[in-house]
Amino acid sequence: MGNKMDLEYRNDWIKSMAKRCEASSIIDSSLFSKYDVKRGLRDINGQGVLTGLTEVSEIRSYTVVDRDMVPCEGKLFYQGIDIEEIVDGFLQEKRFGFEEVVYLLLFGELPTEEQLEDLKDVLAEYRNSLPSGFVRDIIMKAPSSDLMNTLGRSVLTLYSYDEKADDTSIENVLRQCLELVALFPMFAVYGYQALSYYHEGNGFFIHPPKPEYSTAENILHMLRADESFTPLEAKILDIALVLHAEHGGGNNSTFTDHVVTSSGTDTYAVISAALGSLKGPRHGGANKKVSLMFEDMKKNLKDWEDEDEIVRYLTALLNKQAFDKAGLIYGMGHAVYSISDPRARTFRKFVKKLSEEKGMMKEYELYCKVERLAPEVIAKERSIYKGVSANIDFYSGLVYSMLGIPTELYTPIFAIGRIAGWSAHRIEELVNAGKIIRPAYKAVAVHKPYVALSERGKENQE
Repeated sequence: MGNKMDLEYRNDWIKSMAKRCEASSIIDSSLFSKYDVKRGLRDINGQGVLTGLTEVSEIRSYTVVDRDMVPCEGKLFYQGIDIEEIVDGFLQEKRFGFEEVVYLLLFGELPTEEQLEDLKDVLAEYRNSLPSGFVRDIIMKAPSSDLMNTLGRSVLTLYSYDEKADDTSIENVLRQCLELVALFPMFAVYGYQALSYYHEGNGFFIHPPKPEYSTAENILHMLRADESFTPLEAKILDIALVLHAEHGGGNNSTFTDHVVTSSGTDTYAVISAALGSLKGPRHGGANKKVSLMFEDMKKNLKDWEDEDEIVRYLTALLNKQAFDKAGLIYGMGHAVYSISDPRARTFRKFVKKLSEEKGMMKEYELYCKVERLAPEVIAKERSIYKGVSANIDFYSGLVYSMLGIPTELYTPIFAIGRIAGWSAHRIEELVNAGKIIRPAYKAVAVHKPYVALSERGKENQE
């Protein structure tokens, strides 16, 4: 004890012990079937195991006909209202929709004009409530190369500035959640400016948010050196925030929100845990993967219009011979939807308009071809139990690239929208306070006797 371990020896030790650690963690896959374990809390058909009730949102991917589940066009409802009707509604009135959706998710009904203006004023005030020196002391110091970690650190640090951080009364939690809705864009964009300056050597600037701007407008205003943007750019980013705001209680990050809330802990701990979940490439990080996959595709395709060549590339993806060799076509398929993702279906209507404005119709047409051809390739190469369609991540990466948003911000923008849903679910869990969420795990280790230290290893020598 106390001897300083050689660095090379330590690294070799960890490397060798990692193999032992991995080997000791392997569980016989047949045991999952034997004990009817719902891996990933899903049944054999991929349906989620029912673990709770919610009024915040509803996902519909099938109808019941003669007691059979029949896949249908996907639908998404926020507090019982079809998301496609919500988007059509605020667009027809030529206004932004994210703030209206925040109100709807939190309070269960659409706001009147006065109620909506009050919420906008509250958010504008909270955007100016960032503690003095927070950007300098927290965001600019030791900037992370991963902005989701920057977001998480910023959220956890707010705990230290909140005199009522542990108060879980609904009034206090609502106040905390609205502050986070207001501050998330600043944490993300300022975090990117620090990353860009310290890690990439770019110029550093901080634009304070404008009280008259919507959330989407402020993101573009704070992100761009010249602070300028077109009405179409702001409108499409606003739609992206609306479509990402909520997606049922069973998605990984929102379920994390419920699980951590059920323990009785504070809002900052809950939201940072949800952020950690969303960061994963199987969840919110998928939009970045889609964009990187298409960049690789464009480099490797000689003719973007040659469908046979596109099919060959997609086949190579599935066979782990292209891009990251993970065997996935990112942006295709969803845990719930089979025929269509309503968010992708809604987004697609506006992507073409932005492509035309940006002079990127060739890229848009490539995406359309992949969206049409990928399900055929997947059906040919894989045994699948349901249909495959494009999900929201498929088009969001293209949109963000056309908006000039750096890939480092793709998942944080998802979080900027989803904080609305997380807040609503946290409050719903608190109001309907039940037991701490604690699913069961079946123990399958073989029982062994304890062996004295002096006797260990001798059995291998005999």
